[in-house]
Amino acid sequence: MPDDPPPSPPQTATADSIMVWDDLFSREQPQASERLAYGEGPLQFSELWLPEGDGPHPTVLMIHGGCWQTAIAERDIMNWIAEDLRGRGIAVWNIEYRGVDRGGGYPGTYEDVLAAGDSLVEHAPRFNLDMSNIVAIGHSAGGHLALWLAARQGGLPGQPLMSPRILPITTAISQGGLPDLRAGEQREGHPCGTEAPRLMGGGRYDLTSPQVMPASSAREILVNAERDRIAPPAYAEAYRGAQLARDKTDVALVTIPGEGHVELIAPGTASWARQVALIEEALGLE
Repeated sequence: MPDDPPPSPPQTATADSIMVWDDLFSREQPQASERLAYGEGPLQFSELWLPEGDGPHPTVLMIHGGCWQTAIAERDIMNWIAEDLRGRGIAVWNIEYRGVDRGGGYPGTYEDVLAAGDSLVEHAPRFNLDMSNIVAIGHSAGGHLALWLAARQGGLPGQPLMSPRILPITTAISQGGLPDLRAGEQREGHPCGTEAPRLMGGGRYDLTSPQVMPASSAREILVNAERDRIAPPAYAEAYRGAQLARDKTDVALVTIPGEGHVELIAPGTASWARQVALIEEALGLE
């Protein structure tokens, strides 16, 4: 974590059996192998977690949450699970981006996510990263961005936010994500709901909300914790229902009993163990 840590995200619950952010932040924080810029701004970089060995290394692109606000969370909130994957022989491309409070929103946040994906493709040969099968995974607001990137990676002719490179995302995993910006805008009192309109570019749901964008060809897996008060399983169920209604059938729901929002990115929990199995399966490592 930085020397002057940002405010912690809202706590998920008060029960002793549910983790809060200090339970994660009190652990010794591992560090990445490399930092690689994809732009000139202080938040326009990714961190690579490179496993031992020559490779080629199976690769995960990772996106942090924090209500799309840099002041709430940065990429290092994901360091613990990135290290866990690195120890399993999986490379992690953990991206930073401009939040709505630091020049992001629409289109800046999306431009950064696309540029970070392009940078992964650019640097892959140098680190012998396997680009044939990429898993994109994001927590909370990052779940929305992971689903968005899977749907938007190739761009659409004549539309903004196009990517010059195709990142072959075959599986997108939303970890307690907030995939539907339209619904987020309407959630009165939700800690992230007030930021949703700043992500939509004046109501451009067709460019920003995966639920109404052209359906992704990637398999989508929505992992939620039963006792998550930030992103309860009902959010994922509504998203899947909307996807099924437009014939996007490759959308799976996974609900972890008895855990909350923090457990989704904390090694040693049932939530993370289940996600490791999903990632390894998606990468063909089982």
